[in-house]
Amino acid sequence: MGKIAQELLAEVRAYVGGLGPTVADFISPWAEDLPERQLDSASLACLRHLDACAANAEGTAGEEIARLLAERGQRLRWGQTYTADDFGTAFIDNYGWVELVGTRGHFADDSVACGFLLLGPNVHYPDHHHEAEEIYVPLTGAMWRMGDGDFAYREPGEVIHHRSNVSHAMKTAGEPLLALYLWRGGPLAARSTVTGRTD
Repeated sequence: MGKIAQELLAEVRAYVGGLGPTVADFISPWAEDLPERQLDSASLACLRHLDACAANAEGTAGEEIARLLAERGQRLRWGQTYTADDFGTAFIDNYGWVELVGTRGHFADDSVACGFLLLGPNVHYPDHHHEAEEIYVPLTGAMWRMGDGDFAYREPGEVIHHRSNVSHAMKTAGEPLLALYLWRGGPLAARSTVTGRTD
């Protein structure tokens, strides 16, 4: 498992470094050699969408990350913050994340978390917020909402910046979403607060 995590981290460092100063600033506290944890793999039903994400990311700057996850991402430890009691079985079967760096990730860091969110087709991740400041970079396109705004399509490679406790939501149509995330400035393993807005 260590090799796939190491390859992903190298790709993430290179990818994030090309996204501008705001994103690069997020990972600036990372040591050159982050301590690696030996985590057992954990699979989820949503991983069946990784091949489609890799196909949809072809020709973009994030295609190598998507390809690595599709080919060997099943060896990583995937998790879920919610249960079927929160949003229903259909959501849970099409939702998951993997933390690459952070307080519980494959690499240990207490200041910045980094990982990937995966949502299947026709999924609505309701409005939610958290103390940590966050950057998302979709590797495949999807609809995004921030604050009181309407949903708008966000392109692969677009930087989406959520400041602390700013509400946001995501929605997919016929294709799944794979997005890189970065968290800092708050509890890195905290559960988000769902606001209840589901339109």
